[in-house]
Amino acid sequence: MFLIAGFRPERVFDFFLENGAVSILLIALIVSYRRLPLSDLSYAVILLYLCLHEWGAHYKYTDVPLGEWMKGWLHTQRNSYDRVVHFSFGLMLSYPMQEILMRSVGVRSRWRYVLPVEAVLSFSAIYEMLEAFMASILTPERGEEFVGMQGDMWDSQEDMFMAGLGAVAAMVLIAIARRYYSPRAVSHDREGVVAQL
Repeated sequence: MFLIAGFRPERVFDFFLENGAVSILLIALIVSYRRLPLSDLSYAVILLYLCLHEWGAHYKYTDVPLGEWMKGWLHTQRNSYDRVVHFSFGLMLSYPMQEILMRSVGVRSRWRYVLPVEAVLSFSAIYEMLEAFMASILTPERGEEFVGMQGDMWDSQEDMFMAGLGAVAAMVLIAIARRYYSPRAVSHDREGVVAQL
């Protein structure tokens, strides 16, 4: 996937900058694989998220074809593909974060739904700060282009909001799925009515 996305990217320098955080994630997954292997579902959603990210890194987030198509649908002049990926970050990576918290730290009860949202918001803020730092190193015109603001002064805040929204959506869906579709112990009371425990 990385090699495919890296074949003739729109801007080689930007491509490697965009993949700095991805490299850290992949190294962490490899190093922790034996000690804390994740479920197949977690690896699948991580892979799906990385595919979305690599597409954005290849084209430069401000020029992704899907985002260009979305302009007419959203009635905007802005390529919103980066918003899709930020939302996907929260939606797809909060489940693996929840799994890690539950298995390594023993998080239970309602905290297993709150802490992944907090983690997504924290990682989003860290990413936006690193992105702003890199932009300050580049020339002012080039920095704004790298950040992908597209004239939106609230770009970083809106990106973090989308990630948080995705995480909340994921945790609500997971809570509903666990409540209604998980196996439950079934017993019969004295009147023969089935009671779920």
